[in-house]
Amino acid sequence: MSTSILTLRGVRKSFGETEIIRGVDLALKPDERHALIGPNGAGKSTVFHLVSGNLKPTAGEIVLDGHRIDGQKPQEVNRLGLARSFQITNIFPKLTVFENLRLAVMRPHGLQYHLVTLIARHRGVREETERLLEQVRLQHRADTLAGELSYSQQRSLEIAMTLACDPKVVLLDEPMAGMSNEETAYTAQLIREVTRGRALLIVEHDMQVVFSLSDRISVLVYGQVIATGTPEEIRANPAVKEAYLGEEVAA
Repeated sequence: MSTSILTLRGVRKSFGETEIIRGVDLALKPDERHALIGPNGAGKSTVFHLVSGNLKPTAGEIVLDGHRIDGQKPQEVNRLGLARSFQITNIFPKLTVFENLRLAVMRPHGLQYHLVTLIARHRGVREETERLLEQVRLQHRADTLAGELSYSQQRSLEIAMTLACDPKVVLLDEPMAGMSNEETAYTAQLIREVTRGRALLIVEHDMQVVFSLSDRISVLVYGQVIATGTPEEIRANPAVKEAYLGEEVAA
């Protein structure tokens, strides 16, 4: 029996005659933090779109916790236990932090179409929203408009919204992009804490974050995984040094 919570087997994706993903195999363990790295244009975001249901593979299969999900719609994949964030922050800037997160919490409760005045009386939704706010250290900004948060705080809010459905697998797409060194360190520690006990697949260009955060790393080059291993194994891999990291970074 497979010990993987998420498995990609021979996954391919073509746009017209152009093949972007060329037979990706990847296995994510239930409680590991796994980074997918590679040069720009390697196909990392395309892999995320395929796994989360935003794109349908041309060939191959994707299995989430024993269920085939390739070709399923994003909401169906989400219901099976996978949630993702995007490169561009996806929040409602004119709503408060609490209101943003409450909207995310409403969906797994089956209340997304109920009137807000009624939702305000729903104890379970409020308690879960407050718990998530505390988990990402935003409880003191609950009444602040989301658009007034710092960039790192907006990312923290988005991470909380991603966790609202209590996913088994979390996909984070460049969560540290555009952050200062201080914001990056803060967000990396937050990700460690909130993904404990879950599987994490992360795309990130900050190699210091990648090597300190990840249990394993897969390197994607021209739509193919050329290596998978521990940070130490990837750092020492000659093919990875040549194709992506470079001798200086790897050293």
